[in-house]
Amino acid sequence: MRGKDIKINRHPAVAGQFYPAHPDVLQRELESLFGMAAPKRQGKVRAVISPHAGYIYSGTVAASAFNQLDDRASYRRVFLIASSHQAHFNGASVYCDGDFIMPYGRELVDTEIGEMLTEVYPELFTDNPSPHLNEHSIEVQLPFLHYKLQNSYRIVPIVIGTNSPEICRRLASALKPYLNKDNLFVISSDFSHYPAYEAAKSVDSATGQAIISNSAQNLLSALDINAHKHIPQLVTSLCGWTSVLTLLYMTENEPAFCYNEICYKNSGDAKEEGSRNQVVGYWAISVTEKQKETERFTLSDAEKQVLLKEARDSIGRLFRKADTPPAAIESYPQTLRTRCGAFVSIHNQGELRGCYGHMEEDKPLLQNVREMAQWAAARDSRFRPVTPEELNEVDIEISVLSPLRKIRNITEIEMGVHGIFIRKGMNRGVFLPQVATETGWSKESFLGHCARDKAGIGWNGWKEAEISVFTATIIREKE
Repeated sequence: MRGKDIKINRHPAVAGQFYPAHPDVLQRELESLFGMAAPKRQGKVRAVISPHAGYIYSGTVAASAFNQLDDRASYRRVFLIASSHQAHFNGASVYCDGDFIMPYGRELVDTEIGEMLTEVYPELFTDNPSPHLNEHSIEVQLPFLHYKLQNSYRIVPIVIGTNSPEICRRLASALKPYLNKDNLFVISSDFSHYPAYEAAKSVDSATGQAIISNSAQNLLSALDINAHKHIPQLVTSLCGWTSVLTLLYMTENEPAFCYNEICYKNSGDAKEEGSRNQVVGYWAISVTEKQKETERFTLSDAEKQVLLKEARDSIGRLFRKADTPPAAIESYPQTLRTRCGAFVSIHNQGELRGCYGHMEEDKPLLQNVREMAQWAAARDSRFRPVTPEELNEVDIEISVLSPLRKIRNITEIEMGVHGIFIRKGMNRGVFLPQVATETGWSKESFLGHCARDKAGIGWNGWKEAEISVFTATIIREKE
């Protein structure tokens, strides 16, 4: 092992090529990329999969991956894992020699962890720095990391040199103890290399779905199927497949982890620069720790009243053209700014007059309630729009949704507790938890009505569809 007192820092290899070398220019570039990034979704982030191409091609996708991190997050270490583009060797190389010097300053390396890994697992990890010196796939992640977390961490740079799934499994076993709340894992990988634009989208969709399934075998199968399709110009479906596979081996038997598609693009989407004849695909994917339903945030009585008032005022603005705009979302408590789904239902003397909802966790709760209230009042095609004269007569009900949880068996559905979301291709249907209580349906009827009446896939369509459950905090004006 190398002497601990001797530090040989690793200097930039691709600054000025893949990303700006001047710190001020780099800062402006990052500000622009994060400004275009996909919004943060709910969940405690344990890992992200991020592309490593030049920022002009993949920068928005990479920023979308890192944008999933909480601005207040504090990680002790960040494990950056990449598959070598230049060297083939057994196992993986951990950089233990010094720190990474970047245009904006120094990225501190946790050399103690690296040295420990090479001592305890000498058959898997080496401290040979050579695979790191000209490898770009870790370096290009660091500016995004620094922009988001401002050096409140140390990095553990790991370059994988093997093509053996079995060695990846053993690497995962050694690293898995660190996949916890104290650490973040960043997996560096681009997706399809060099097929035409539409072919890349198809290949990358299949690879992405395999990863989202949280199954190492599904990924290996998808890569094999892609390879045997003989798609013109396709060199690889996933250049960092050994890195992603290592992550999957860490997470696949842990039901607490959930993979989330955040953003997809390929180089053909780059303005002016992208050719669509040969492209490279990029996915941003996060791995979050599932919230237990009992851990879902709670709303105070005062906050519930605020939401009901905002819903009613929002409907009122449909009838008042010169009305004062609502207060900015930022002026409300954090709970009301939490990104989550919500439904608004409107009743008049017990009869439904409109219901609309948004399932995604991409908007603040208060914004969702304001928008869904107006949609329920004016855009539910099943009913005539609510009139100004009715506004003082109607009752408003708000359902604040928990994150969706995909189920494998309908025995997981608790009637009266869980709502259901059925998806088959482009067809989708939703029932809120209270539907089961109000109708008295059996579980099979609950599923059948949702599949037939909401998703349009037939009474038994749920049997071949993806089913997710969620809970809801119900807020009513009259209780």
